[in-house]
This record gives sequence, structure tokens and C-alpha cells, in this order.
Amino acid sequence: MNAEPAAEVSSVCCYCGTGCGVRVQVRDGAVLRVRGDETHPANHGKLCSKGLALGDTVRRDGARVLSAQWREARDQPMRDIALGQALDIAAEKLAQAIQSHGPDAVGFYLSGQLLTEDYAVFNKLARALAGTNNIDTNSRLCMSSAVSGYKRTLGADAPPACYEDLELADTVLIAGSNMAYAHPVLFRRLEAARARRPGMKVVAVDPRRTDTTVFADLHLPIAPGTDVALFHSMLHVMVREGLVDRGYIERHTEDFEALLTRVEAFPPEEAQRICGVPAGDIIQAARWFGSAGAALSLYTMGLNQSTRGTDKNAALIHLHLATGQIGKPGAGPFSLTGQPNAMGGREAGGMATLLPGHRDPGSAADRADVAALWGVDRLPEAPGTPALDMFDAVLDGRIKVLWIAATNPAQSLPDQARVRAALARAECVIVQEAFAGTETLAWADLVLPAATWPEKSGTVTNSERRISRVHAAIDPPGDAQPDWRLAQAVALRLAARIAPDKAARFAYRDESEVFAEHVRMTAGRDLDYSALDYDVLRRDGPQQWPYRPGQGTARLYADGVFPTPSGRARFCDVDYFPPADAVTPAFPLQMTTGRLRDHWHTMARTSLARVLTQHVEEPWVSLHPDDMRQLLLESGALARLRSRRGSVVLPVKEDDSVQRGHAFLPMHWGSAFMAGLGVNALTSPATDPVSHQPELKFSAICAEPARLAWQAAGWTQGDAAALRVRLAPWLRRFEYAVVLPVGAGGVRIRLAAETVPAPALLVELADALSLTRAEVAFDDPARGRMRRVAAGQGTLRAFLLTGDLRAQDALLSWAAGGDAPPSVSGLLTGRIAGAARSRTVCVCVGVSEAAILAGIERGCDLQALKSTLGCGTGCGSCVPEIQSLIARIPAAAVAA
Repeated sequence: MNAEPAAEVSSVCCYCGTGCGVRVQVRDGAVLRVRGDETHPANHGKLCSKGLALGDTVRRDGARVLSAQWREARDQPMRDIALGQALDIAAEKLAQAIQSHGPDAVGFYLSGQLLTEDYAVFNKLARALAGTNNIDTNSRLCMSSAVSGYKRTLGADAPPACYEDLELADTVLIAGSNMAYAHPVLFRRLEAARARRPGMKVVAVDPRRTDTTVFADLHLPIAPGTDVALFHSMLHVMVREGLVDRGYIERHTEDFEALLTRVEAFPPEEAQRICGVPAGDIIQAARWFGSAGAALSLYTMGLNQSTRGTDKNAALIHLHLATGQIGKPGAGPFSLTGQPNAMGGREAGGMATLLPGHRDPGSAADRADVAALWGVDRLPEAPGTPALDMFDAVLDGRIKVLWIAATNPAQSLPDQARVRAALARAECVIVQEAFAGTETLAWADLVLPAATWPEKSGTVTNSERRISRVHAAIDPPGDAQPDWRLAQAVALRLAARIAPDKAARFAYRDESEVFAEHVRMTAGRDLDYSALDYDVLRRDGPQQWPYRPGQGTARLYADGVFPTPSGRARFCDVDYFPPADAVTPAFPLQMTTGRLRDHWHTMARTSLARVLTQHVEEPWVSLHPDDMRQLLLESGALARLRSRRGSVVLPVKEDDSVQRGHAFLPMHWGSAFMAGLGVNALTSPATDPVSHQPELKFSAICAEPARLAWQAAGWTQGDAAALRVRLAPWLRRFEYAVVLPVGAGGVRIRLAAETVPAPALLVELADALSLTRAEVAFDDPARGRMRRVAAGQGTLRAFLLTGDLRAQDALLSWAAGGDAPPSVSGLLTGRIAGAARSRTVCVCVGVSEAAILAGIERGCDLQALKSTLGCGTGCGSCVPEIQSLIARIPAAAVAA
């Protein structure tokens, strides 16, 4: 019998805001592979390593939340319940809180990973039924300062540029973004554009040296948080050298003279003192920008995640307004969105500070508009609580019931000790989740099983305001349902309890009816796409807003008219202020966080794909070699990092791409993978007064040797998701511990302690790793030593090393498919050396650093490495790193 032919379903990648089109190949309800959609205008068939590995993350087993769960009291375990019963419980808990304490006793914390239809139903549920503005999203953590910056200067939350401008710009200013990692498909497009137009100038502003800054013609390595001083200084130079467009300023802007007085205080010499960037480089950047035929800026979290994020955005936008570099091909201030539908969530008004259609909840007229469109009498007037304030309100008892959907605040929010104290204080925490491994599930009283990519249908809006259709390729597993369906079901039950007349407002038959209601909210607004429906998107493909019948809009403000009361863009008199978390002798290091190339957010999805765990396998902190010597830390040693809020223990990585006095920590690691409260035990909850975005990019910390003399390392094969659950208790038994999925399959475990554990604990650890019956064993429990290997027919099944870890790399190399050692006993007793282990650089093809270096030593250039090894021929994200390895070899030869 012939197998059913595979079908292809068009959809959109669920990671960053680039909004890449994908084609999902399915057969018999299973995803076979994912490839780029050549017809989608966002990516033209290109995908990054994460997008190419999407098929590997589709799970229908214990890695997923497959059923509803409930616990009647905090001291009782969770138990599976019927979905209908769970929906009744959710409605009853919300109704009780509203009737006993008022509407603002409930809160909704959502995600930029939701579809626009999900957002629309949740928003209507919160405001029109529950009667509260307490609805916010994790976009507050990444994009809210960009929103505020656009609104303060241009009048509306609307990125004015488009992806085509990457090819047309003469000067590109990349600020606060390691674009090569965070938006790799767009970065590849920029690389190709400069290759075609070598005269293009690229300036990168970043405290660290990254793949993006190496690509740039000029790197401005500013001190973290000093962006306003830098941009003011660039404007100072442009004014002084006559590079501003006085005609544009006079015709299309206001308040420039007030800003001029401010920027007079920021000559390049003063900016050099504040920012740590040579004055000559600031002048060069200003000249390239000011004299460009078309100047484009690209920016993300380095600007946004700050107590002055709104000011930073405004100061950068000022450069465009002062030079007329907006509303024309190749020009404009372009905020690159961090999540797949952060833009759609803003359009739907799914944040405490927004209403649908870019309306303001503080405006009586806007509230009346939305109330009429929703068919209700009125909307709540009391201001809602943005993300961090919402958790403060839970902690102090103002919010009793908190509903969390598609996000993981027990890892992603700053100051984790406070966040978790809030979750513990809540009377009821409802968590709507797809993945079983997220930290927040530990705090849930009620769990609702959610569908996820590629099981949902609807729409998303990407960074260039382009709306795309998302199509479900397979059915959700178990009892999981699309997020809007779960919200609708609870809304109908809640309406029956508190407002029966409103039940009809939630009678949607499918997502197309939700979208049709949503687009009416945009009519007559700056983002108007009220003429769109699913038929148009199916026939004509993805469309940019504002959309008129038959035509989207690539660029905004070409006519110089802005959505402000005067029709003019506004200059804002913003000053420079240092970060909130002060550096002191007790906390002398400036820590910043950022993304890894192959992981995303809290790794709930990416950790399920083996290939994505190969490039960076474990959490670490990067320090400059001089700081390591001063702190008496060796590369690979464990260090204790402390901030004013908490501490973690991590290995140290010697890294001269980090400046002296700085520290860099990848953002992805939480308590699901490591001991303690994760990376965000350290970060600051201080927020921007306008955008309410937290200063995740800057924390003052100190570092010292951890002095954990006893260590253990092990690996066991099997399903990584199931093994992580089984080994999770070990994360809470040691000050340093990690349980990590690895590219070889299975999981690694590393532990460290000040003193030798009891022998019984070592036996328990061996049992947990399935090493009760090891083929080779050398144990000395009294000295804390255990060396066990389970293997057969040349295949490694598990190992454990305690006390003496010298054989670890050889065993992990064997586990990854390398050669078995000639003698396992000889390896464990130190009589023979094992194979050296090399990290993977190209995850798409699986090429190690050692293989690439060997090829370079044979004389291979980049093209030869691609043709012989295949590295760099997949997504291309590894190419900058390969180029840096090529550059390293001649330097080493000269030194020799």
C-alpha cells in the first residue's frame, strides 16, 4: 500500500519579528520538514538555523502539555482533569475575584507569540467583560520603548521603513542589536546588499564585539546605557558641519530649537568621556549618516531595555528628522521587532497602555469608540498595570487571579525572587501553556493546554508592518486548543456568571470572524487595514498596512505629514541619564544580557531541537581576560555572580570581545536548566517612566571564585525532555547544577559542591543516570569519586564522573558519534588520553570548529570550506564566525 503523499502548508516562522514565510511538509498528521517559502516577501525562501529546525521542535509527547491540570490547594499535587471542568474553574475563579474585590482583582499577562486573533479575544475578555485594563504582554520587555519613541516623535507606533530599504541604504546605523544573531535572515540580506554595493557604510553601536560589529565598517563600543549621549553628539556634529536639512526641519517638524540647546552640551569630546568611544569615530559616524543619500537605522533591545529606552529611541529618531532621512527609499528609523507578533498585539491593543487600532485607554473618546465597536456600554477607566507593575500588584494583594498565556515570566522577568514571591502570593494562577518544561508551570494552580505552531491558524504582523496568514498544518495533540478558543470558552462561561447579556459578543465560529471584527477596529486609524480579510491574504499574499483595497504601503511619511495634532514630527528635549543600577566598589562590573545564535527566549521550544543545542551547550558568563586575572578566575572555572537582587554560579569564559569592567550573560537560561533562579536572578526591575520597560540590558554585579571543589559530570541517552524532568530535582540540591539537552541526544548534568557529598547521594545520582549496572566502574565513595560507564558494542549509553572529570570531553565526544576509546578502563584511570572534543560551529550541516580550523590550515578560504565541508551552506548564520576563524590563522602564524 502506497504511503499518503506529503502535503505542504504555508505558514510563518514563530520566532523573531522578521516574519519569515515557511512551507510545512506534513504526512499522516506529522511534520516531515520545514523549508523557507520562496514566495514570501519577508525572506524569499531564506531561513535561519532556528527556522530550519522548526520541524524538530514539533512534539506530541511528554514535552507538551496535553491535558488540563488542577490543584485545589498549594500543598496538593497537580492532577489531570477534563478540559471542560478546567474552563469552568477558570471562569469561576475570575468571577469570584471580580464579585468580591472588583474587576481590577484580575490580571492577564500575554505574549508576543500569540496570533492577532488570540490577542483580540483576550483583550475583549479583559476590558469588555471582566472590566479591567489589567492586560499586558511580554512585549513590554522588548518593544514598548520603541512604541513610546515612535509615538513621542512621529505621532504613532508605526515603523516607517521596510525590508527593501536594506538594499537601498547608503549608510546603515545598527544600534543595540547583534543583528547577526537576533535577526539573521535580515542580516544575510544586508550582507548581500553591501556585497553588491561596496560603497555602503555600516556603523554598529554595541558595547561588545559581535558578528555584527565585525561586519561593520565602524564599531562604536559604547559604555552600556550611554546611547543618548552618543546620538546627541552625532547630531551636534551634523549641526556644526551643516549636514542637517534645514528645509525639511522647517516644513515638517517642530521644537528643533529646544533640542539644539541640549545637544550643544554634547560635543564629541564630552561624548567620548561619557560613552568611552573615540571622538574621531563619533565624528566619522555623524558624517557618514549626515552626508548619506539614504540613511537607515536598525535597532532593538540595546536601546529598548533601559530606564531611558524611550529617550534613546527618540534621540536616534532625531537624527533622521534633522536630516530628512525618513519616508524615502533606503531611509528611516527601523525598529526590528523581537517576537513574531509583537506588532499584531500592539495593533489589537493587547497591552495595558493601548486599545485596539492604536487608541489610548486614557482617552474617553477612544474608549467610547472601542466600546461601540465591541457592542458594550463602556470600557474601564482605571489605568491598567504594565507587566512588572502587574506582578507587584499580585505581590501586594491587589490582583488575586492572574492568567498567564504563552509566556514564561518565572524565567523571563527581571528580579526573579520578587516575581516568584508574587506568584506564590496569588490566590489563583492560571497558566495557558503548550510546553511542559517551562518554569512558570511550577507556580500554576490551573493549567490550560494550548495549541502552538504549527497547530494554529490566524495572522501575524512582522517588523515591516506586513500581515501574513498563519495556517495550521496539523491538529493539536491531546486536549490542546488554540489560545483564542480557550479564551472564548472561558469568556462564555464568565459571561454566564457576571454578565449574561455579553455572551453573544463572544460567539465566534472561527478565527476569520475574530479577524473581521478586529480589522474594523483599524478603520480610519493610522494603521487602517479594514479592507483586509482572509480571502485577500489568500489571493494577494502578505500585505503591509496601512492597506487600501488592492495596495499596501511600503513606507510611511513620504509626504512629510505625521499623525500628530500639528501634522509635524516632534523633536523631544531629552537628556542623558546613567543606568539606574549604579556601579560601585561592591558591584564593579557592568553586566549586559543578550541572545545566542541558535536559541530563543526561554528555550522552551529551541531546546527540543538537538541541532540547536550544539553551538553553545551550557550557560556561562563572559569576562575580559584582565578582569579574570584580577578576580583570580581561570577560564572554565566556576564563579559566583552577585547583584543587589540575587546570585548565580556559572562557569567563566575568557572573552576579549567584552570590554574591561563588563560582563556578558546569555539571556536564555532559567531554573529549568540551572540551579538557582536563573540569569534573571541578577537583572534589574527598574523601568522606563514612559514605556514601563525594564532595564534588562544593564545590571551592576560582582564576581568571585565559587570555591566549589567537588564536581561531577554525566550524560545519559534518551529523550531529552523526559530526562530533564527526571533529573530536575538535582538542580535544587547543589549550588551549581545544570541539566542540559545536547546535540548528541540525551542530557548532560554537571554539579558542584564545597564538600564531598555522602556516598549514598553518589549512588542515587548514578541510579538517576541509569548507571546502576555499569559495564566499567571505578568507585571510591569515601573520597567522593565515582567513574562509571555504560556501553555496549561500541556505543555509549551513559557515564558519570565525580571528583575527577578529566575523561569528560572524550566521553562526550564518543556520545556525539566519535570513536570509542581503545580502552574505557584506561581512559577512566588516566592511562590513556581520550579524543579531544570540539564544539559545533555550523549546526545546519554539523561541522565542528576543529574541522574548520584543519581546513583553514590546509589553505582553504571560505568558498573552499563551503565546498569541502559544507559549513555555511545551510542558513549561513555561521559564516561570520568562520570568517573570524580564517582571520585568526594568519595572526597565529605571524606570531609563531
